[in-house]
Amino acid sequence: QVQLVESGGGLVQAGGSLRLACKASGIIFSINAMGWYRQAPGKQRELVAVISNGGATNYADSAKGRFTISRDNAKNTMYLQMNSLKPEDTAVYYCTSSKSWYSPDYWGQGTQVTVSS
Repeated sequence: QVQLVESGGGLVQAGGSLRLACKASGIIFSINAMGWYRQAPGKQRELVAVISNGGATNYADSAKGRFTISRDNAKNTMYLQMNSLKPEDTAVYYCTSSKSWYSPDYWGQGTQVTVSS
């Protein structure tokens, strides 16, 4: 049974930082690409950042220069360091895994990030 469990969301003021984590089980973490998506109220779900099993990364334009995706294969955990947060970053953030580059096979339940102005 695959489980992707996000943590680290919360309420932060604009300009602040948060670090999201995603703990994976039920998959061979080290061979999967991993990624973060987000969905803001009234908007479509969008890709934020992805990381390959080899550590290559790709970011949405909105995330470049502010967010950093990383992974620790020994801990089966992926991270998203978010700095200089803006109110428009407010969304539910979802962890995903994929055997391709990049179409999610599995989704977590999501963690809420709220950035106040």
